[in-house]
Amino acid sequence: MTVWNYISAAPHRCLFLIGALQGILTLLWWVFDLSGRYAVVGTAFNWSIAPIWAHVFLMIYGFFPFFIFGFLFTTYPNWMNGEKVKPRGYLSTCVLMLCGVLLFYIGLAVGKELSIVGVAVMLIGWSLAVYVLLRILFTAAAQDKRHAKVISIALLMGWLGLTAYLLWLVTGNPFMIDFSNHIGVWFFLVPIVLTVSHRMIPFFSSRVLDNYVMVRPFWLLWLMIAFIVVHGGMQLMEIRGYLWMVDIPLALCAFYLSYRWGWVRSFRVKLLAVLHISFVWFAISMVLYGLQSFIYMQSGKVILGLAPLHALTIGFFTSMILAMVSRVTLGHSGRPLELDQFTWILFLGFQATAVLRIIADAPLAATIMPQLYVIAGLIWLFSFVLWAVKYVPIYWKPRVDGKQG
Repeated sequence: MTVWNYISAAPHRCLFLIGALQGILTLLWWVFDLSGRYAVVGTAFNWSIAPIWAHVFLMIYGFFPFFIFGFLFTTYPNWMNGEKVKPRGYLSTCVLMLCGVLLFYIGLAVGKELSIVGVAVMLIGWSLAVYVLLRILFTAAAQDKRHAKVISIALLMGWLGLTAYLLWLVTGNPFMIDFSNHIGVWFFLVPIVLTVSHRMIPFFSSRVLDNYVMVRPFWLLWLMIAFIVVHGGMQLMEIRGYLWMVDIPLALCAFYLSYRWGWVRSFRVKLLAVLHISFVWFAISMVLYGLQSFIYMQSGKVILGLAPLHALTIGFFTSMILAMVSRVTLGHSGRPLELDQFTWILFLGFQATAVLRIIADAPLAATIMPQLYVIAGLIWLFSFVLWAVKYVPIYWKPRVDGKQG
């Protein structure tokens, strides 16, 4: 068989492969821009789109979705006993989104028009992916589709956010970029990562921990989703002073789940511990959001800057992506479900990135903020590159157990 045969043999192979390469490109571009903008190394480059909004787009819509769709194309049929995703479905999605993001990069350097075309192409790929997944949702025989329904709605919200970004590129309407950013984080990424955690962390824990009682309270998931939606709506309406009223309860819910899922016991198995550590970041990020909101209500000052956002995006999202993707890659390649010391160290590198990025926004770190930004970016990039070197070759090799897929 050829390399292409292996890459196209299963949805997670092609999409995780591109997701890993795209993650490296995204981080390379961002470190390059930060270094020039803050005169750490070189000079600032004149991009066709403001770097902050290009960075936000690449992280929300150009990096995470490759891993999300690769995971969902694999798990939706398994969760609901549905029809397997056909190669033309996942390969078309992968190619369209890859072409779109490459055009976006080229457009950043040579002209916004190409970036507009790139986002439009990505939107077509996203639409195809949503169609494929909704078809499984509506036709599968399973009775319990609660997790899949929440995720499907979140994917539609992500589609709206991507559409809003395209409209912002075309019209320059500031509401569209605000809508795209807040929808992308609070109505797309947070619900998906939370819902996948709610389904998979107790399940994985039950497979490796003795006498484990699987706790999956749906009433608590619905409550947390409600808090998340309220937070997202308040962010969009710029009601900052009252966010703590939903953020602190949301943090308490997350800490409670972490406790009931066996956070302490998870450290017996590193492949499980990385999932639990990642989830704790969600609770930490909501504490930071709540603290910032409460202080803002009292003083009118935003003292933590983007620290809560980066606790959420780097600490929770990226750590969970690394943890889940590593597990899926090992399991679906026939390898033992064991996290080696090397991957554990790389995971700790992600944790260091999150901590440094939070510290960079602390008031006392104002004088060294640019340097901390670059250092955090370099640690993140270095860790992700080494992770890719270890795991990416698996996607173009046969399973070690001789099975298909």
